[in-house]
Amino acid sequence: MSTGLIIALIVIAAVVVIIAAVMTLRARGPRRGPSLKRRFGPEYERAVARHDGDAKAAERELTERVHRHGDLRERSLDPAQRERYEARWTAAQERFVDSPREAVAEADRLLAELAGARGFPDGGQYEEQLAALSVHHAHHVDGYRRVHRAAHLRAEDARDGGTGTEDMREAMVAARALFEELVRPARHDGGAGRHEDGRHEDGHRRAGLNGGRKAANTRGGHTPWALNRRQAKES
Repeated sequence: MSTGLIIALIVIAAVVVIIAAVMTLRARGPRRGPSLKRRFGPEYERAVARHDGDAKAAERELTERVHRHGDLRERSLDPAQRERYEARWTAAQERFVDSPREAVAEADRLLAELAGARGFPDGGQYEEQLAALSVHHAHHVDGYRRVHRAAHLRAEDARDGGTGTEDMREAMVAARALFEELVRPARHDGGAGRHEDGRHEDGHRRAGLNGGRKAANTRGGHTPWALNRRQAKES
């Protein structure tokens, strides 16, 4: 075989490899966007908006989040831990009626501690903890973001009238969904969503751990502060 023919065959083989590589990249490219969109849901749209509509930049950011936190395995809570976190959340909800700002601050601390207990980055690394939560709880993580923002908003920066309190109330309601996901027993623990005494753990049906007057006034499975928004007073 002549040298010229060998060179020609090498060139042809190289061209074939390059074409195959380009076609593979093109085939993968269109799938990444829809895949990330399904995984992150509303977080995908927020990332796109944060990057001024640049979907590619948003996808790079979200892909990096998956690379950093996708392999994270959530730790289980023991029953005593779960009861303590639930008691603290119920107390924060009840406190909202008289001290909404203090209640929101406690909810922010509680979510940071709970996420840390489940194996997410420590609450002192808020941005990294939020990024990790967005990978595993994308549809509810914005509640944590809203509570954190409300908890760190200075009183003089809050809007006048009842609007500031209403914003805090809505942040607490939104954050509750993430709290319930984090406090719920993992599927591999067995007894998904139930305590050992058989009570259902879904917070939307739980009147409160301490019973009493507030629990008696609960209607439709929601706590009184979530229903009677006019009772809350700006602290």
